[in-house]
Amino acid sequence: MRFRDIIGQEQVKQQLRLSAIENRVPHAQLFYGPKGVGKLQLAIAYAQYLACENRTQDDSCGKCPTCLQYSKLQHPDLHFVFPIYKEKSDRQSVCDDFIERFRNIILQKGYFSFDEWFDAAGAENKQGMIYEAESGEILRKLSLKSFGNGYKTMIIWQPEKMHEACANKLLKIIEEPPEKTLFLLVSDEPERLLPTILSRTQQIKIPLLEEDTIAHALREKYEDISIEDAIDYAHIANGSWHRALSIVQASNTNQQNLEQFKQLMRAAWRVGVRREYDALIELRTWSQKIATLGREQQKNFLQYAQNQIRENYIRNLREPELNYQTRDEADFSKNFARFINERNVEDIMQQLDLAERQIAQNANSKIVWFDLCLQLIVLIKK
Repeated sequence: MRFRDIIGQEQVKQQLRLSAIENRVPHAQLFYGPKGVGKLQLAIAYAQYLACENRTQDDSCGKCPTCLQYSKLQHPDLHFVFPIYKEKSDRQSVCDDFIERFRNIILQKGYFSFDEWFDAAGAENKQGMIYEAESGEILRKLSLKSFGNGYKTMIIWQPEKMHEACANKLLKIIEEPPEKTLFLLVSDEPERLLPTILSRTQQIKIPLLEEDTIAHALREKYEDISIEDAIDYAHIANGSWHRALSIVQASNTNQQNLEQFKQLMRAAWRVGVRREYDALIELRTWSQKIATLGREQQKNFLQYAQNQIRENYIRNLREPELNYQTRDEADFSKNFARFINERNVEDIMQQLDLAERQIAQNANSKIVWFDLCLQLIVLIKK
């Protein structure tokens, strides 16, 4: 991975390039910041830049034998540590048991979330952790002779999920590493790290991306996206390239969710506010129809609905920069937002959350949905 492959972050890239060019590379660095902004990608590109045999002022060459190995994430001096789960009962799992899966998700997706990684790893509902046994693997790998003249680089993704015993065993080697050893810690939540780990790293904050940067990158990646949609998606992404990609991929689903949301709220309003009781029949039909969807689709809609209730409540504050909606969502909210206020917003959110939990627990969908409709009729007129 090269710096050119990473969206935005030009100031950070320049800082990293200068440290390499001027031979001022701290042996332990912490890349921290919001999710989806390119922290792991910057760490990999930085490691490749340091190792490249023919790097320029701007980037690694991408052609030398070292770069070719890095392009597959298979250079023998590049090591990864990341959260895993206990796969075998007879011993404690280590990252090498999962390394091919981890390489694949980086190469295939580029930007990804922890949940996406655990789905790819086949974790189901297991908890992720960097286990104590990993400390022995780290020490073993860093004790080996380097395969080249560059750094042995240990990239630790989400070190906040590291078992405390593992972290404590690494303190000495992070403080006094072997020559030409580089630790790159990549964290979403640095406040969860041990203070003793934090104090031994140089911290580099990776900021949110600019909306213009995201919009431009979306237009380059997806030729069929209009300028208007790219701007909308970039605003909703709120500085995260990963979120922007997720929004584009879910755009059709979200449009369907919006139509469902509009039908639900309009019918509930017609009954609750205008006393048009024929709309009860419409709500009954609506609840029966949505109950036929898969449970994940039903949960997805309820999560979407909760988000839209929040956005409509915020719209009443008349601070447009605080709203994150598409144009179609905003068009509906122009007239609907006034019905979401301090008297009912918490209760509506609680009912939507309750319905989501009930659906997840395999409750009778038809009963859950129609009960939700009846609750909304009462709440929306408050």
